[in-house]
Amino acid sequence: MSVDLSADYRPSVKEGFMNEKMTEYFRRKLLKWRGELLDESSETLQHLQEGVVTEPDMSDRASIETDRSLELRTRDRARKLISKIDEALDRIAKGTYGYCEETSEPISLSRLEARPIATLSLEAQERHERMEKTHRDE
Repeated sequence: MSVDLSADYRPSVKEGFMNEKMTEYFRRKLLKWRGELLDESSETLQHLQEGVVTEPDMSDRASIETDRSLELRTRDRARKLISKIDEALDRIAKGTYGYCEETSEPISLSRLEARPIATLSLEAQERHERMEKTHRDE
């Protein structure tokens, strides 16, 4: 797909939902985000490999281990996020991106801008969260 996008292009409710330009905009946004996450993961891996220092002080060692644990949890979240980005890119390829998985209604542009991996409309997401809370409280 060869769609010409200007650097200042932003999707608008005035244009057809998920037209070629809009779809390409979100595809590029997702790819950029994915690239940033992969770069951060590479930096973390390199940092963890370099950081094999044995600290004689127990509190320093504990602090280093806490930092490493936090970095690993952050990378795990990033890995899961990359998976969701890949799923969103797959939905773009299939032509289903931007539509609620529950209602098939368009997801608002503001929601997609804020969370380009969204699979549910705001209303459907709120219903889903209420149901989760209800079942969790039982």
